[in-house]
Amino acid sequence: MRFALVRAGLGLLLAVAVAPAATLKIGTYNVENYGPANRMTAAGYRQDYPKPEEAKRALREVIRAMNADLLFLQEMGSPAHLEELRRDLAAEGLPYAHATVLEAGDDDRHIALLAKQPPLTVVPHRELRFKYFGAMTEVKRGLLEVRLATASGEITVWALHLKSRYTDRPDDPQSAKRRAGEATVIRNHILTQFPDPATARFLVLGDFNDAKASAPVRYMLKRGRTVIAKLLSAADSRGENWTYHYGKEDTYQRVDHILVSPGLRSSVQGGRAVIQDGPQSGKASDHRPVWVTLEIPESADLRIIQ
Repeated sequence: MRFALVRAGLGLLLAVAVAPAATLKIGTYNVENYGPANRMTAAGYRQDYPKPEEAKRALREVIRAMNADLLFLQEMGSPAHLEELRRDLAAEGLPYAHATVLEAGDDDRHIALLAKQPPLTVVPHRELRFKYFGAMTEVKRGLLEVRLATASGEITVWALHLKSRYTDRPDDPQSAKRRAGEATVIRNHILTQFPDPATARFLVLGDFNDAKASAPVRYMLKRGRTVIAKLLSAADSRGENWTYHYGKEDTYQRVDHILVSPGLRSSVQGGRAVIQDGPQSGKASDHRPVWVTLEIPESADLRIIQ
């Protein structure tokens, strides 16, 4: 075992065992309507049509290549659809022991979790409400809170999927005000549990449906003078930064993000996140997954040297 010498005062040195840190890979992926949806197919437009098998195969290939320990999904269908994905991944060599679907206000598109090991706790939040044009409304897809037990203490992951840019309100173009309201109430909820983010250990991740300079992302980073989290930079193997391709306009944008609290930043391997690319990503979804690897120190072995 390798040791490092650390001065402890009073003329003493501590020999601290330096063991390889355990790693934990955590990803987020919008899987584009893994369930019935209105689709354009080879036979024409169809309503409530299942995700094509070719797209499902491509999706599983992307997920297997990523090989995350915890994978948070957006636009998942019913619990039966998540179980189908889990079963097919296991048959192809990637078993996940735990699966959760958060069923909230959106009946068709859910936040979900696949985990190789069962988390310490999984808490669905459907109760988060905020004022929107004078009336109270809910965070449409809720918020999924997952706590993990590690050798160096608990880590919390908050998974979200903010409102899409579609709107039927002319006074809220692209639902920008609604997303800002959702982000604000989620941020405030996180701060009730972690009022001092400087020492807190958490991630906030998911599909924000907005770019990094947008109000929803900014609100998650800071409230007043309180720094809540840092937005991790992310790129794929070619250095490209986009996570979402809007085929109708052929535009590319990064709307899927991972934020890390100040108390967990030092655990982020390489100080940044990774965008998963590959030949099947375009067939699998209109989004690409983003993941981060955390390095979790094992318990130190201390020896006093006179």
